[in-house]
Amino acid sequence: MLVTLCYSRWASGKIFIRLAITPVRCLEMSHSIYTRFLSDTVNAFVFADASSEQTKTVEFNVKPGGVVHTFTEGIGEYECTFTYASQGGTNEQWLMSVGLSDDDRLFSCSVWRPQGKSYLFFTQFKAELKGTKIEYANAYSQTAATGQSDVPLKPEEFTIGDTTVTHNDGKFKAQLSKLTAIGRTRHVEL
Repeated sequence: MLVTLCYSRWASGKIFIRLAITPVRCLEMSHSIYTRFLSDTVNAFVFADASSEQTKTVEFNVKPGGVVHTFTEGIGEYECTFTYASQGGTNEQWLMSVGLSDDDRLFSCSVWRPQGKSYLFFTQFKAELKGTKIEYANAYSQTAATGQSDVPLKPEEFTIGDTTVTHNDGKFKAQLSKLTAIGRTRHVEL
């Protein structure tokens, strides 16, 4: 089966996405490639139309030295906390983006090194979403930068729980450059 994904950015900044089963002149890919593309980029599309009050990107330093560090950012009642310990090298500039969908039903958190691959060795990591139940998460040893592709960690290297994404002791290979989680909020329509 061939799935076609078309998207364009309108002048207003909104992204229009169209999926089709029949071939059209857009980005064409097999179902398996489309599934990976969608899961790797869902964060960008879900929150592309969110207002500035509903998205936030901040810089922070990832510090080596083997000491456990924590960085937290949030929007309203929802928070993302990234906890880690790493060794080797010097501080690296990382980014954390958090976003809340327009209908307040999805909260997203992405933590990544914008230069691509991290040169630090992580002894542990955990991302925790407060106020949500995680529906999608992935972690990567390398991020797309300078012509490179995202390289996901092997499934056995990390565990996705209801509110956390964390490394698996003895299976995590110490390489982390990006972590993304999307959680469904406990938002209730009245």
